[in-house]
Amino acid sequence: MRFSEFLDAEWKPALGCTEPAAVAHATSLAAAQGTGEIQQVSLVVDPRTYKNCHAVGIPNSGGRTGVLWALALGARLPDPSLGLGCFAAVDAGLLASAKGLLDQKAVRVEVDPSHPDLYIDCTVAREGGMGRAVLEVEHTHLARLEANGVQIGGSPSLSGAAGLSSPRATVGAMGIQELRRLAISISEEDRARLREGAAFNLAMAEHGVSLLPPGFVPPAGTDRLVRLSRLVSAGVFARMSGEPLMVVSLAGSGNKGITLSVPVTLWGREGGHDQVRIEEALAFGCLMTSATTHHLGTLSAVCGASNAAGIGIALAILLLEGATPAQMDLAVANMVGNVAGMICDGAKIGCAMKAMTGVDAAFRSVALALADFGIPATDGIVGIDGDASLANLGRLARRGMIGVDAEVLEIMQAKL
Repeated sequence: MRFSEFLDAEWKPALGCTEPAAVAHATSLAAAQGTGEIQQVSLVVDPRTYKNCHAVGIPNSGGRTGVLWALALGARLPDPSLGLGCFAAVDAGLLASAKGLLDQKAVRVEVDPSHPDLYIDCTVAREGGMGRAVLEVEHTHLARLEANGVQIGGSPSLSGAAGLSSPRATVGAMGIQELRRLAISISEEDRARLREGAAFNLAMAEHGVSLLPPGFVPPAGTDRLVRLSRLVSAGVFARMSGEPLMVVSLAGSGNKGITLSVPVTLWGREGGHDQVRIEEALAFGCLMTSATTHHLGTLSAVCGASNAAGIGIALAILLLEGATPAQMDLAVANMVGNVAGMICDGAKIGCAMKAMTGVDAAFRSVALALADFGIPATDGIVGIDGDASLANLGRLARRGMIGVDAEVLEIMQAKL
């Protein structure tokens, strides 16, 4: 696989949280298949997507949150081609029109727990026809598009199509050192795309500083570890609040994109590392984040920003610092043995705290690994090497924590 293929699939612009954006995108696709007044908007969704839409802010919406608003806005969006950037089209007129749908109780949602992976199935009934759009496994993978009950587009999800494998699954099957070699082979075009994405994410982080109490992010020249982790927290806080700035998502998550790219880029710059090396480290961190996401699942019972992006940060910094393969294995062991139990209880501003914890843990893991110290394979779920530790982490997330999402969903719904 070429790294450019990986970037095409995993390094994508996004406005706002990816789950409500994906819901709105699917709804706009379904709505475009009919004409006339909208009569009903219906969504069948997996529990984790629902969870991530529950409390997160929607850009340009004046503070609106929740899956019902995502559906209503998506049904009124004029351009389905905007993809995960669809909330850029939200304005006062569209908000008023969406509110009309909600007031008419024309929007309904069903959570289907039989879907372990991302599943967004939206149907829009209009006076002049009915449309249906289904996204599966990945936020932008259109599995089925229908007009009046007839399939007119879409393709099977990569996870279920014989002989096909997504770039995320490909990197998930590769070893850590294979991914390192891929990262240092990137082209000039790849490097430019990485720089551009990191710049978007850094801009969101810097914007987020203005939303938090003075002094939350220490000024330049103070403790680098504290400053960088809090800068990441500011970026995630801003994004989860619905601030209308574009970020570049990683492995289906804007929070992972911010959490990985901001500290790696600034660690490299402030440490005096060559720009070429910084780009290779960022590439390695992206690959490791996606590989870990493959083990965890696109939407997981555990926090992806702290677990997947945290591991990506640790390995990226170790590449910058010239670490050995054995030290990289130690860093993965330190991360897996430390933050594996951090649950995901939906997308919301509290994710900023979890991302900060993941960055702090990554920095500690790096320091210990460079001193040739790591949690031993005899401890808990830690494996005999980094690859085995990642596999064990995935097993824990996919199988061991299978009841977590059901309990989280019940708690969230009870609060309504």
